[in-house]
Amino acid sequence: MSKRIAMIFPGQGSQTIGMGKSFYDESATAREMFEKAGARIGVDFKALLFEENEQINQTAYTQPAILLVSIIAYKLFQEAHTIKPALYLGHSLGEISALCAAGAIDYLDAVELVHKRGTLMQAACEGIDAGMMAIVGLDDERVDAICTDARNKENKSVWPANYNQDGQLVIAGLKGDLESLEATFKEAGAKRAILLNMSVASHCPLLSSAQAPLRHELERSLRDPFVADVISNVTEKPYHTKQQAVELVTEQLIRPVRYKQSILAIADDVDMAIEFGNGVLLKGLNRRINKAMTTMNVSDMESLKKVVEAL
Repeated sequence: MSKRIAMIFPGQGSQTIGMGKSFYDESATAREMFEKAGARIGVDFKALLFEENEQINQTAYTQPAILLVSIIAYKLFQEAHTIKPALYLGHSLGEISALCAAGAIDYLDAVELVHKRGTLMQAACEGIDAGMMAIVGLDDERVDAICTDARNKENKSVWPANYNQDGQLVIAGLKGDLESLEATFKEAGAKRAILLNMSVASHCPLLSSAQAPLRHELERSLRDPFVADVISNVTEKPYHTKQQAVELVTEQLIRPVRYKQSILAIADDVDMAIEFGNGVLLKGLNRRINKAMTTMNVSDMESLKKVVEAL
């Protein structure tokens, strides 16, 4: 019996200088994808990914870089192994990588789409000093309640943004409002409340102005059919049509990523997961969310070989 495998894709925060270099150095397919993606959006991906620079952490460039490396990893895996996916899942930006892997969008269109997505997110937060904060060591319900009270009683702009694992939740909003709650979270029992190096407030209503233009781009770029279901960050449920994707990915801009809940929802339906892209961020999260779920990763040529041999 063949294994049921979830193909999973990381989001922003997984980027590092040097990511994808092994693929570029050893694969003609990867080099061609680098060149075509760069020509599509006018970016030198070799310089962006292999040389020290500031752009790698700017949302408009981070997103296409992460997607490109993830899809190259997936493409090379497909060339090396014929196993069919049971489903696809991504974290935030990774949901668009998942759609690309599922055949819902061409990879060059996806690179252009997430470049525009990043630009729209930056524009939505321009001039409002937006940010994000990681809350460590406090349960979701308590973080939710503190954010709700801060909005309703103090008119603060703070919302849950990423449910990553038990005891780790990222919130988003205005930087000053986030900083003002640091002591409140620690008094409630949080081990840490860390302001992240982010200039956007992802997955919260501060991005509402980006929704209409993103929807337009999604309508233009996405297509049917999908190879397999994609799990929604918003609902933690599977979907498989263009119109569902347009609605859910548009809504994802202002709604929290329910990654922890999504992994728990699929755990009984798959035998293992494979993370495609730089690093092992999701592999680490999965281990802490559900110890019984095996997760492997394809982040370079060596890890690709190990995964293919293991299967």
